[in-house]
Amino acid sequence: MNSFSHLNKNNDPTMVDVSNKDITTRVAIAQSTVVVPQEIIDQFHDDDIQTKKGSVFQTAILAGIMGSKKTSDLIPLCHPLMINKSHVEININESNEIVITCMAKTEGKTGVEMEALTGASIAALTIYDMCKAFSHNIIIKETKLIEKIGGKSNFRNKE
Repeated sequence: MNSFSHLNKNNDPTMVDVSNKDITTRVAIAQSTVVVPQEIIDQFHDDDIQTKKGSVFQTAILAGIMGSKKTSDLIPLCHPLMINKSHVEININESNEIVITCMAKTEGKTGVEMEALTGASIAALTIYDMCKAFSHNIIIKETKLIEKIGGKSNFRNKE
């Protein structure tokens, strides 16, 4: 039977003890989808959206990388990790949705799923912040784990 790993036998919050785990290469890929109205899509030129605040996608990429590196400062029971690589890509899909993909990689005793999810989320929030002058009708539709490699088990989202 599965149990919550961040609760001790008294059901109090606890950080998971990873001291007995092996150091392995860990990779996670997460994705956030942002739905924006046509008036924002109409601002898309030369693979980016330019605003008075600057380049939306370039700023969001930097914010996503910074977010993945700061995950343990934001999520109370996350282990601080030395991130070896964080990469963020932003594209507009066929439905005119902005799709953010964040990959995080480390060599350690615990996975980087939260770092990838945080990076994608922070990039999505940055796009919202930079585009809200055009419209507040922006929806961060979903954030999900796409893939996790390394450690006890691997995962791949089948969607």
